[in-house]
Amino acid sequence: MKVAYLTNQYPKVSHTFIRREIAAIEDRGFEVERFSIRPTPDQLVDPLDIAELDRTRVLLDRGFVRLILTAIGVAVSRPVRFNRALGLATRLGRRSERGLLNNIAYLVVACSVLREVQRSGCRHIHVHFGTNPTAVAMLCRVLGGPPYSFTVHGPEEFDKPWSISLPDKIERAAFVAAISSFGRSQLYRQCSHEHWSKIIVARCGVDRSYLDNDPVPLTDTNQFVCVGRLCEQKGQLLLVEAATRLRDLGEEFRLVLVGDGEMREEVDAAIAEAGLGDRVIVTGWASGDEVHRAIDESRALVLPSFAEGLPVVIMEALALGRPALTTYIAGIPELVEPGACGWLVPAGSVDALVTTMVEALHTPLEELTRLGKEGRARVLARHDAATAVEPLAENFRRSSAS
Repeated sequence: MKVAYLTNQYPKVSHTFIRREIAAIEDRGFEVERFSIRPTPDQLVDPLDIAELDRTRVLLDRGFVRLILTAIGVAVSRPVRFNRALGLATRLGRRSERGLLNNIAYLVVACSVLREVQRSGCRHIHVHFGTNPTAVAMLCRVLGGPPYSFTVHGPEEFDKPWSISLPDKIERAAFVAAISSFGRSQLYRQCSHEHWSKIIVARCGVDRSYLDNDPVPLTDTNQFVCVGRLCEQKGQLLLVEAATRLRDLGEEFRLVLVGDGEMREEVDAAIAEAGLGDRVIVTGWASGDEVHRAIDESRALVLPSFAEGLPVVIMEALALGRPALTTYIAGIPELVEPGACGWLVPAGSVDALVTTMVEALHTPLEELTRLGKEGRARVLARHDAATAVEPLAENFRRSSAS
């Protein structure tokens, strides 16, 4: 069976979990066509991401004239379906913060997706994120394209469900995947009970490189690592504030921030203003091997996020036997349990973050090892990429057969 994966931007530094999912789906015997609406803005550093560039068709790279001509061709060849799709795009645009024009543009892109999946023989479209790429897949379905499904990560979809017409997307989808039980509960809120049965949990998976070998033994290092895009919702500025207070308390530590993003300048400025340049290091974007190594060299992962789905980097740290210090939000407590494999603190609380980082610094090595061992066991049971895709694979088959 051939399926299409459609995303807004792919490959992307922060979306390596999609690449792993596609690989696992292909290992299950599916053929996967990769489509990205826009070219990726990131400077790719991971060789596996770079390799995906050649396998991905970028729809907006084909030129405005070609897109318009394709849309005209679809409108002429199937006028009834095109008018239905135009009516739907108009309704979506009236309630969307992106406006009518953008939603008409989604219809134009949907026409190109329709032609591509027809040529390639794709029998299902799967989308990551319930925002504009799912609107494109939904419009493609109205035009006569194959059934679609989408994975919702949060928090963006849950912050503005009506603006992105999330209820309509759920209603028209073959099925919808949430990455956690929390995410599924939030999707239940956006649709009537009759559609609950089509909402599944399909957890993100960790690459086999994190699971195949025994973890590097913990050493009594004082280094913390934080991995993630430098953005408001990840809370790195709060972490810099906590690091300042740790320094003032006389604690010896080192903090490595792995990642880059829209708040890089603010984070660098905060580090410089606090005089933390010798203790807090920002690496920029890193390859998978570099992330792996940064976690291995650390005492614990710290991720003080304000809004999340369920971060893959927490799974990666636990898989490598490093406990996680993170926040009581979204799907995180489904994996991280205080006293079992890490620590949880209230989001936004610098006091709690400082107190818990001090606790982590003074936790004996044997206790850290126990926490890491339990965390690894949980990831092996729930987040092995090779098996985590089975709910998706099963539903792809069911969609194709219906």
